[in-house]
Amino acid sequence: MRIFIIGAGALGCALGARLADAGNDVTLINRNAAHVAAINETGLIVIENGISRSVAIAAATHCSGPAADLVIILVKSMDTGLAVAAAAPVIGDATVLLSLQNGLGQEEVLADAVGAARVIAGKTYAGGVLTAPGQIIAGTAGKDTIIGELGGTVSPRIQAIAAVFEAAGLHTIISANIQGAMWDKLLVNVATGAVSAITGLAYGKLYAVPEIEAVAVAAVAEAMAVAAACDIALETRDPRDAWAKASAGLPADFKASMLQSLEKGARTEVDFINGAVVRHGAAVGVPTPVNATLVACVKGLEAGLRESQP
Repeated sequence: MRIFIIGAGALGCALGARLADAGNDVTLINRNAAHVAAINETGLIVIENGISRSVAIAAATHCSGPAADLVIILVKSMDTGLAVAAAAPVIGDATVLLSLQNGLGQEEVLADAVGAARVIAGKTYAGGVLTAPGQIIAGTAGKDTIIGELGGTVSPRIQAIAAVFEAAGLHTIISANIQGAMWDKLLVNVATGAVSAITGLAYGKLYAVPEIEAVAVAAVAEAMAVAAACDIALETRDPRDAWAKASAGLPADFKASMLQSLEKGARTEVDFINGAVVRHGAAVGVPTPVNATLVACVKGLEAGLRESQP
């Protein structure tokens, strides 16, 4: 399968490495020229479970060539529109676009740009940390990826994509309730993203503080109440399950993506994660004070970063 991954940072590289190892024609797209050059010169260095390997995989700063079978969107949520524009040169008549981004709302942006018929939705529990240009720590083993048609059908194209992912060692579930799956993944991001960003703690230290766990579980409980009011059917039954699932199988030095963004001086996706809980809660009349506080704190950190930048 010919696959382009738009926004191939740590997670995109982790997934791309698996897919390339399985024989797919994969191209990683990233605007960071140093990252792209390192991959093209020496291969992508992937460290997983303490083992390092080099993966031969194509990387570029822009899309070109024949049409893709699959375009995976992994940019920050606020850049989704830009990602579709960047992918335009390789979007053909049969190209499928799959969002594996954090948070909610990206599928609507993609559908507005290319038509809903070209778009499928998904979430992944895999993770990664970019440690240097062309080098990542990957967390893909045993991590679920869930994909589905927006309309809930189990189509041949969904089955074909799932088969490709499975062959690459990416455990993939086809969901006829993709909205529920997306909310289940949102709960995991709600659990750790903001508290990690605010405290500056990697998972090992984050999970050692009971007061942080209490706040995280309260934020997840709010999100579950909002989902129930929105008639979203969740698999998650206990908010502590999302807190536990967020760290399962990941090393102690793993950092949530919001913290990684702040460390790079970049905006976070808090508006699409905790902020999405707040917005949906307001629409259905469910109070979300914990998530609103977390959003305010992260936005305060973002404002401080902007002031410190030249």
